[in-house]
Amino acid sequence: MSDPRSADIIVIGAGIVGAACAHELARRGLRVLVLDAGLRAATAAGMGHLIVLDDNPAELALSQYSVQRWRDWARAMPEDCAYRQNGTLWLAANAEEMAVAEAKFGVLREHGLACELLGARALADCEPELRAGLHGGLKVTGDGILYAPNAARWLLQQANISLRPAQVVEVAGNRVRLADGQWLAADAVILANGVHATGLCPELPIEPKKGHLLITDRYPGLISHTLVELGYVTSAHNSSGPSTAANIQPRPTGQLFIGASRQFGTSDPEVEPWMLAKMLQRAVDYMPGLARLNGIRSWTGFRAASPDGLPLLGEHPHQPGLWLAVGHEGLGVTTAPGSADLLVAQLFGEQPPLPVAPYLPQRFLGDAHA
Repeated sequence: MSDPRSADIIVIGAGIVGAACAHELARRGLRVLVLDAGLRAATAAGMGHLIVLDDNPAELALSQYSVQRWRDWARAMPEDCAYRQNGTLWLAANAEEMAVAEAKFGVLREHGLACELLGARALADCEPELRAGLHGGLKVTGDGILYAPNAARWLLQQANISLRPAQVVEVAGNRVRLADGQWLAADAVILANGVHATGLCPELPIEPKKGHLLITDRYPGLISHTLVELGYVTSAHNSSGPSTAANIQPRPTGQLFIGASRQFGTSDPEVEPWMLAKMLQRAVDYMPGLARLNGIRSWTGFRAASPDGLPLLGEHPHQPGLWLAVGHEGLGVTTAPGSADLLVAQLFGEQPPLPVAPYLPQRFLGDAHA
């Protein structure tokens, strides 16, 4: 190779997915160079909710595996990663949503997750700040929360990892060109830069989904679980149009973190008051006392969404040496450990911990021999 060999592996993107990939590779003794352009990342913007979702078997498998990996990692993580296994409380506003909760309960229990159905009285006892009249809920005890930027920083502190501020402007298999014209090469390049991946690979079917978030002042002890309305299940996967769903998370600081909204067709990072108001009203509908609290900051972020809601994990079928870890939508933080394990197993030709077929890039990009 005429290019200088910069490392065994180059990772593009220092967000949570890129950091998890670099961590796993470095743990195996490889020299990893992580290149990060300092662009807006979903890792820094998101809620850090570690949640098992069951919209389809592949999503359930990857999120369940990954949440367990976070629990394993938590024993070694520093306190500033703010990991807590506080559980998710799915809220059913009516009989139809309670039926959804019961179906979800059956699926999760079948897969070995600890969960409990709550009637209206038990739900009120569990979280007294919720409004009266809810039908019940589903408590999933193994879910958690995390401060993702610090978790990514911790993952990158592994020996054998070098982090370099640099903008990659071109990828060609296992080679990358930087903005200053320099070419770098490695045994493999991993593309893990979220919504920015299409700037280097325009053929990737990744669309940005904008989301608004707000954090309050400190009000310790108001709620103990992450509260999510069961309407989130449908709104999270709307293919068009703006949508909101109540998602209220207690932070270890005593603050409340409020989401969630989704918008297509925009790359404008500015907070839109109409959308923020719609999202907050949805949260207040479930927790009326929120209206009396002081919100101190709001912002937006962009989820990198694939057409089927699953990430692309594997070698690019038309660029040997370029590996993809993109398209995680709102589950990037949750599924970063599992994504890294699946990708690295493929790189090493090992048996992966989960069947990889649902996540392979070929489902969108076609086979190399087609």
